[in-house]
Amino acid sequence: MAKTKSFTCTACASTFTKWSGRCENCGEWNTIAEQGPLSSGPPSKTLGGKRGQTIQLTDLATSEAPPPRTHSGLGELDRVLGGGLVAASATLVGGDPGIGKSTLLLQGAAQFARAGLKTLYISGEEASAQVRMRARRLGLTDAPVKLAAETNLRDILTTLEAERPQLAIVDSIQTMWADNVESAPGSVAQVRACAHELTAFAKRHGTSVILVGHVTKDGQIAGPRVVEHMVDTVLYFEGERGHQFRILRSVKNRFGPADEIGVFEMTGRGLEEVTNPSALFLSERGEPSPGSIVFAGIEGTRPVLVELQALVAPTPHSQPRRTVVGWDGGRLAMILAVLEARCGIPFAGLDVYLNVAGGLKITEPAADLAVAAALLSAREDTALPADTVVFGEISLSGALRPAPQTENRLKEAQKLGFSGAIAPAGGKIGSGGGLTLTRPSDLTQFVGDVFGAG
Repeated sequence: MAKTKSFTCTACASTFTKWSGRCENCGEWNTIAEQGPLSSGPPSKTLGGKRGQTIQLTDLATSEAPPPRTHSGLGELDRVLGGGLVAASATLVGGDPGIGKSTLLLQGAAQFARAGLKTLYISGEEASAQVRMRARRLGLTDAPVKLAAETNLRDILTTLEAERPQLAIVDSIQTMWADNVESAPGSVAQVRACAHELTAFAKRHGTSVILVGHVTKDGQIAGPRVVEHMVDTVLYFEGERGHQFRILRSVKNRFGPADEIGVFEMTGRGLEEVTNPSALFLSERGEPSPGSIVFAGIEGTRPVLVELQALVAPTPHSQPRRTVVGWDGGRLAMILAVLEARCGIPFAGLDVYLNVAGGLKITEPAADLAVAAALLSAREDTALPADTVVFGEISLSGALRPAPQTENRLKEAQKLGFSGAIAPAGGKIGSGGGLTLTRPSDLTQFVGDVFGAG
């Protein structure tokens, strides 16, 4: 079969099947030229020769104002969103079952509706009566939120197009199903297709969409990873069942800082925001005891002080246990190896337990020195002063590296009444100089200054 040639006018981009000297559409002379195919190969497998429209290009300089934001009134939620809800944005919220995702989003929907946004809450997991029961318990029945219980994506998109809400919450994406996809709800294909359609709807119509996602045993959002790439913001709702604290953590945000956290307290009236999480995490801290160290950390842009607890005890087993809650177990093994190799302090034959009080999960390497201090304090049965905070990164050579935002960490410690700090040499201390600072240059000097020669 002969290949069909395509001719295009360079002045108006009109397409013709044969060449002529004058364009029939714009009237220009000698502007028609033959165009090659967009891609080579079989027409059924490639784009072939059919051409699309030319897209409009702009430069990096723009006079457009930043995207408008709507504040919910929940300061912790607005903080994690980057300062408020952005119009036409897509947000994915994940968390363990029963952690409080639906409670948080129902409270957020009520606050946004009271702020003037037309809000729809679509539940695919609960009946409307169950959602109304939760709203009654939380005291939200007066909020102008429209409610529906549906899982058919076609019906949901039709309703959204008719209602034109400014905010739509879908709980959850794993229960939605599209009738053009031949697989069960919750499958990879269904989750991908439903997330794509809802995100595309948000961009076309200017509706902010919040999707709830289930998580796997590893704590990752279930389904294809491409869903996290589709949306603008990914939030994780974390917390331990035995603690009343809940952490809303941003791991991706196109409109604000990532790794920002919001702290909530679960009560009988729902989730209440915690404006000073450091004071709350340290509120149950008793008298100074061996193995108890206060770490001055940074979560996003917020300094947070939290207690690290360590226990070191002789093991009755041939293989010592290493148990960690709230920190990376591999990093604990590294700290133990550095203490033994560089400082000559062995932990062989000893069980080691490490816990981050309050249910917070710490990921930054600045906690290395606080963990080492907690381990040495527990091993030597020596308590550090209760008014001292510790932070710093430990390298494999035993050197100590300064932590970023040292000044903010020291300011937070001063604000909560701490009078001393142990931090690596280097790093800007700013007005934190009012604290009594101990600034060792390496781990060996730290062990000698704080715990004696070993």
